[in-house]
Amino acid sequence: MTGTIGHLSVLAAFLLALLGSAASLAGGLTRRPGWVLAGRNAAFAVFGLTSLATLAMVYALVTHDFSVQYVAQVGSRETPLFYTIISLWSSLDGSILFWAWILTGYTALLAYAYRARYPALMPHALGVMLAVGSFFLFLNAWPADPFKPMFPVPENGPGPNPLLQNHPFMGLHPPLLYLGYVGLTIPFAFGIAALISGRPGPEWITAIRRWTLVPWTFLSLGIIAGAWWSYEVLGWGGYWAWDPVENASFMPWLTATAFVHSIMVQERREMLKVWNLTLIIATFLLTLLGTFLTRSGVLASVHAFTEGLIGPLFLGFLGLVLLVSLTLVAWRSDRLRTEGQLDSAWSRETAFLLNNVLFVAFAFTVLLGTLFPLVAEAVRGVKVSVGGPYFNSMNIPLGLALLFLAGVGPALPWRRGTPELLTWKVVVPATVAVVTAAALWALGVRHALALLAYGLAVFAAGLIAGEFVRPARARVAAHGERFPRALLNLCLKNRRRYGGYVVHLGVVIIAIGITSSSAYKREAEATLRQGERLSFGRYVLQLDSVWARREPHRDVVGASVSVFGSQDPITQLHPRLNYYPTSQQPIGTPAVRYTLREDLYLTLLAYADDGSTATVKAYISPLVTWMWIGGAVVGLGALFALWPGGRRKPVSPTGPAVRKGRQRARAAT
Repeated sequence: MTGTIGHLSVLAAFLLALLGSAASLAGGLTRRPGWVLAGRNAAFAVFGLTSLATLAMVYALVTHDFSVQYVAQVGSRETPLFYTIISLWSSLDGSILFWAWILTGYTALLAYAYRARYPALMPHALGVMLAVGSFFLFLNAWPADPFKPMFPVPENGPGPNPLLQNHPFMGLHPPLLYLGYVGLTIPFAFGIAALISGRPGPEWITAIRRWTLVPWTFLSLGIIAGAWWSYEVLGWGGYWAWDPVENASFMPWLTATAFVHSIMVQERREMLKVWNLTLIIATFLLTLLGTFLTRSGVLASVHAFTEGLIGPLFLGFLGLVLLVSLTLVAWRSDRLRTEGQLDSAWSRETAFLLNNVLFVAFAFTVLLGTLFPLVAEAVRGVKVSVGGPYFNSMNIPLGLALLFLAGVGPALPWRRGTPELLTWKVVVPATVAVVTAAALWALGVRHALALLAYGLAVFAAGLIAGEFVRPARARVAAHGERFPRALLNLCLKNRRRYGGYVVHLGVVIIAIGITSSSAYKREAEATLRQGERLSFGRYVLQLDSVWARREPHRDVVGASVSVFGSQDPITQLHPRLNYYPTSQQPIGTPAVRYTLREDLYLTLLAYADDGSTATVKAYISPLVTWMWIGGAVVGLGALFALWPGGRRKPVSPTGPAVRKGRQRARAAT
């Protein structure tokens, strides 16, 4: 019964999405309000039906209804409830249903939020959203139907992939990525709507400002959470291996980040119309490409789901989207002429253009490294691997240049800047950066790229801090406010700008964490008897015991290792090996001692059957915790930029000579 309800709901949602898309597009072209209303109502109904199907699948998983094929594939009576629920997205069919549910949710939310706004754009945008949704619902209705009946009905199932039930982060990382991936459909839909309606001016940019930043934030946090999941689960002491599916999520983030910056130029200067449309089309295509790579079976990755028809269907849909998008851009080329132009090389527009070029170059090098092995194997029949050395050699210079621009961009004014103004702003941060690099050299830091990265990070952070301090001081001079109140009023008055600056600071913190943990990571491996010690860095590790226990869904063997600093015990860590019934190899769970200075990371590699010895691998990763702190800062900055609220009135001026203070403030700025 549950399978029937779910399948009929998906089928009805697919048909209604097709009809709603046609009605919305036709209503926009013919300007018939009745058809537009029908399309809007269809968006609400499709979300309701998809929600019903999703709830039916969750119910089937929780109740262990093995008559439903998907439950028989990923369900198990022994799997804990949390992992049973999140197994909704642990395999192909369920992940596409989850994708469709989020997409139809975004569509319904958009239809409600803009029900009385942007009448020239909304019908077309809603039609595009419903058309994209109909493709995913089609997949769930036929080739990736999770509600297929299972016969004979098994008494139990294998449970989800062991890697996906080995850490609770699996309940956070995929939903964040999906919310980011799927949400980028909205700016794409508005871009296509602008082309269909012949209105590629600032209106569509204004409409998608928040709808771009929200999925960008989710995608950013999803990538950070994925890196942390890899760090916590895979047991290799790292967080990013340039895995093809890691790249598949990173590429649209790069182009979306470029788009977030470049739309500001179009808002202010009526420039980059073609470029912005190209960027958002490329971003949406990259999300489809990433979905194709993970679901076509062409990749050998722990993330990839393999299935027969899904890959060709995704590839065909990707080609159709590309063809339609390019056709519309060519059709409206006469209306995409740039009205503004660069007034100065020393302007924020120029910095954003350089920023965009670097982000796109970064995305292209990642795309090339990801697809080249597939093309080589298809053409020559020879498997070729492209690993870390290629990606690092190509992308580290681009990353350093972007770190430089993260500080310089906010320091430059719009329209017309001067070398003198920039010099005045950079002299103190540059001096502090040079002094910092010299001090690090004196302390023994000899890695050239690391020194450069540290110097650029300090330089960028100093420039960004200056963009907070100088205007706040001007408010102090103009209004007689205390500095903290002036700074708060300044940030509340322009949340978007200063939220963006906080995001840049978060990126700088992440860069410091990546640099330190990559350049100065250390490792050691030893087989220890109980009571035996290993000196490693500033730590002494002692194997206390090897133990085993049985959990409902797995068997666990672990080692208890005491960690000493000098002579005093610091903590005890418990790296483990987990044995799942469906896995021939154990899945490790490392033990990590997090500190702001460095992480001590232990993995259990092997053990004697009698528990007398254990082979342990240890890593020391300096400042890696700052990556997660930086990710949190990025999220907080984006949330501050998105937070609604009216402009805060400044505190009433107090004290004498207010007029002179205002004059001094104007002169300073």
